[in-house]
Amino acid sequence: MTGMSRRLRWAWLAGGCLVVSCATASAADFEPRQGDVKALVDEVSARGVDRAWLEDAMQQAEYSQEVLDAMSGAAEYHMVWHEYRDIFLDDERVAKGVRFIEQHQDAFERVQREYQVPAEVVAAVLGVETRYGEVKGDHRVLDSLSTLAFHHESRGSFFCGELAAFLEIAHEQGVAPGSLEGSYAGAMGYPQFIPTSYRAYAVDFNDDGARNLWTDPVDAIGSIGNYFAEHRWRGGEAIYQEAEGPATPPSGIDFNTDRKPYASVADLRDAGIEPVGSIAPDVRVIPLALEQADGSVDYRLGLNNFYVITRYNHSYLYAMAVTELAEAIAEQRGEPDGWFEATAFEPEERP
Repeated sequence: MTGMSRRLRWAWLAGGCLVVSCATASAADFEPRQGDVKALVDEVSARGVDRAWLEDAMQQAEYSQEVLDAMSGAAEYHMVWHEYRDIFLDDERVAKGVRFIEQHQDAFERVQREYQVPAEVVAAVLGVETRYGEVKGDHRVLDSLSTLAFHHESRGSFFCGELAAFLEIAHEQGVAPGSLEGSYAGAMGYPQFIPTSYRAYAVDFNDDGARNLWTDPVDAIGSIGNYFAEHRWRGGEAIYQEAEGPATPPSGIDFNTDRKPYASVADLRDAGIEPVGSIAPDVRVIPLALEQADGSVDYRLGLNNFYVITRYNHSYLYAMAVTELAEAIAEQRGEPDGWFEATAFEPEERP
């Protein structure tokens, strides 16, 4: 996530959580020797993190009502496609994406070889998340995650796991946890990984001995490629297919989900949604109905790679914005139709 107030995202990647219940603390501070905060310190210190360091970190954490307010006002709850698209599909962002690929050409070529993810898709993720590293968030991650872990009504346990992972990362990297900034939901660095994703998927792509998503764009490029590959991106395959259909989306079809492709092309045809181009009737897709500014609806059929993008952010709006930004960057770079097929390389040995 970014710190941009216009785009407040709610859904993030699945990650591990502590067993302890962290949503019940009522105090506005985070006393490291009492209640649920002590349980967190106990758990993380049992994993090898110095206890005194942990207690000092939690004594520095501050409650943030702004974080809780941001979580309740997330854009995906309130926006339709054309509104969301307008935030991210602008000429400046497209041009910056082209330049960013040019500036880091070697890293993007390598991410295509090793992970089979197109350079434009990786760049588009960075473009949507942080404007290619320009807007990484201005909330102290320690404060955001502590507030959400101990004060969010429904997702405290999830964010407790994120706080634990964040503390482990900061300790491992020798960084003061209070010095690190990110989104209101604790997402960090160029790619806005939440801590459990940082721990699971970040890679040292420039081989300097450290995984640094805070300030190193090369590690960020490789880590996004690794994330997609681990979630079964299929090199050389399309992200979606165009379709045509009635003015009003037919009932009985679950549109715009973040589920694995589930609706068969044959069933969609029976409902009046016809793919543009050739696709087998038994192929399963995610049916998308995208509302336009004039009130019309554009239909698309999300394929496996579309679903993979929703693993990064569980929102069809997000996945579609990344896809269209990637297409626009590819067009500006002069890539031919079917540009995504250029990633069908023999993958190198992955780290």
